[in-house]
Amino acid sequence: MTEAPRRTALDATHRALGATMTDFAGWDMPLRYGSERDEHVAVRTRAGLFDLSHMGEITVTGPRAADLLDFALVGNIGGVAVGRARYTMICDAEGGILDDLIVYRLGEAEYMVVANASNAQVVLDALTERARGFEAEVRDDRDAYALLAVQGPESPGILKGLTDADLDGLKYYAGLPGTVAGVPALIARTGYTGEDGFELFVRPSDAVALWEALTEAGKDAGLVPCGLSCRDTLRLEAGMPLYGHELTTGTTPFDAGLGRVVKFEKTTNGGDFVGRAALEAARDRAETQPPRRLVGLIAEGRRVPRAGYPVVGPDGAVIGEVTSGAPSPTLGKPVAMAYVDAAHATPGTAGVAVDIRGTHEPYEVVALPFYKRQK
Repeated sequence: MTEAPRRTALDATHRALGATMTDFAGWDMPLRYGSERDEHVAVRTRAGLFDLSHMGEITVTGPRAADLLDFALVGNIGGVAVGRARYTMICDAEGGILDDLIVYRLGEAEYMVVANASNAQVVLDALTERARGFEAEVRDDRDAYALLAVQGPESPGILKGLTDADLDGLKYYAGLPGTVAGVPALIARTGYTGEDGFELFVRPSDAVALWEALTEAGKDAGLVPCGLSCRDTLRLEAGMPLYGHELTTGTTPFDAGLGRVVKFEKTTNGGDFVGRAALEAARDRAETQPPRRLVGLIAEGRRVPRAGYPVVGPDGAVIGEVTSGAPSPTLGKPVAMAYVDAAHATPGTAGVAVDIRGTHEPYEVVALPFYKRQK
């Protein structure tokens, strides 16, 4: 018997707003409230409010918490200052990506690992297993948090009216404890849209009050509620990978063009971490004989590619596969990310097309991202 999807603390709010709900990673989540294009444009030009309470928070504490995370993850987590965050990955022994993560250092010996909803249990299990021999505790805190995000150029102004926290001094990929609309929160300057914005970790019991306060504060700035659909097109334009699409256990960080997150130079645990040998081989392979590279594709026509569609070369032979595709509201054309053979991965390569139901639709190969905000 299939389990019913879990509901966030904001479920009734979403339904009252007329949201179209969908099952995502075992959660009933808002897909859109109206027009996904309008929601997308609001985030690019004004601000959008998201419920991200399906994400998985895992707390790691103890005298050797940093050593554990340096061993379990590919990044140099011990080098993260208190109050800062780092994008990283957890890999298996073969170098395959189990998930991409953000790790926040909350205190000298306290970290919060935020996993994707679909992989939260996998990450929890892996960290728990890898913690053996370390003086550190891994705690499942998924039920302890609701997560709201305010994203877009108007988001700093909206939040400033609700908090005394020093938002001007809060750098990208940093977080600080504070109060927002009277609600205790971890205020993080992070996001998945390509825009400036904040993610607010709060108690589930405070989620509705905070959502309502943010909605009221953002009314004159054009803030709108946003669902998962526009979150996907926003991250696609920004060239941000999605687990299960650009990232899988069959890809390494080097395959995905994200080898920079792997820190071979870290010295904790004698420099050892899970997957190190396999990732060294993947690095060398990527430098000398890369099998495929992740690229951007922009349509010359109007037909939209979807994940799994073949990418073909001038002779019609398959040279790759689309991992994500959608209409781009910002560019006004369909776009896609795809893994293609290295020989066809250079921006401007001629003759590349996507096989869309038997028709080879021409696409331009470009470097990622498709969109980058003006600082």
